[in-house]
Amino acid sequence: MDAETQRRLNQINRDFYRVTAADFDATRQRAWDGWERMLGAVDTPLASALDIGCGNGRLARFLAARQAAGFTYIGMDNNPELLTYARRQAPQVKLKLIEQDVVLGALPARRAQLVALFGLLHHVPGAERRRELLRGAAACVEPGGWLALAAWRFYEQERFRRRILPWPDDFAVERHDYLLDWRRGERALRYCHYIDDEEHAELVDAAGLKVIDDYRADGGLNRYTVLRRETAERG
Repeated sequence: MDAETQRRLNQINRDFYRVTAADFDATRQRAWDGWERMLGAVDTPLASALDIGCGNGRLARFLAARQAAGFTYIGMDNNPELLTYARRQAPQVKLKLIEQDVVLGALPARRAQLVALFGLLHHVPGAERRRELLRGAAACVEPGGWLALAAWRFYEQERFRRRILPWPDDFAVERHDYLLDWRRGERALRYCHYIDDEEHAELVDAAGLKVIDDYRADGGLNRYTVLRRETAERG
């Protein structure tokens, strides 16, 4: 995918979250069911978490509710209003929020025990860019730490396929790229990519870490993979 198409697709989603931030926050308070199994695959308590594409920071609240020990939460997102909502955290959370285009921009040099990519990959335009993001996220994992990702399998649900709209003729998109409408509050459009099993395997390979769990959850809507970086790199 060429850089201009990536920029335009990313702008569709930046506009989407600018228009729908309040509605999105109001409807995205509950933790995902799949996070419970993810947390069972890692060693707790966690000392730090890096949430790439953090939105309103609900992952921080989920982690805080499940461990008494304080931890550092680094949240990155390109939407300032969602980051404002993310500031509502429990006292034991040492909060660091970064306004950053994590979709097309480079990841800041941060490392954490748990690195999470939830609700993000379907918004990343271009197969190579998605693999590049996984390589960058894996590099942020501390030795002995974990990378957890989820791919939204929206295309498998009829209710989401009904929301698909035709692309304008001047968009040169890739296979499984879709334009979906939003039907809560403000009307808006969003770009979403459907990651099938083949691409999911490619993304896991790009991360280059050891798979320790792989499962479907959240009513089958998300496929999760949890990976671990070895404590010491092997020569």
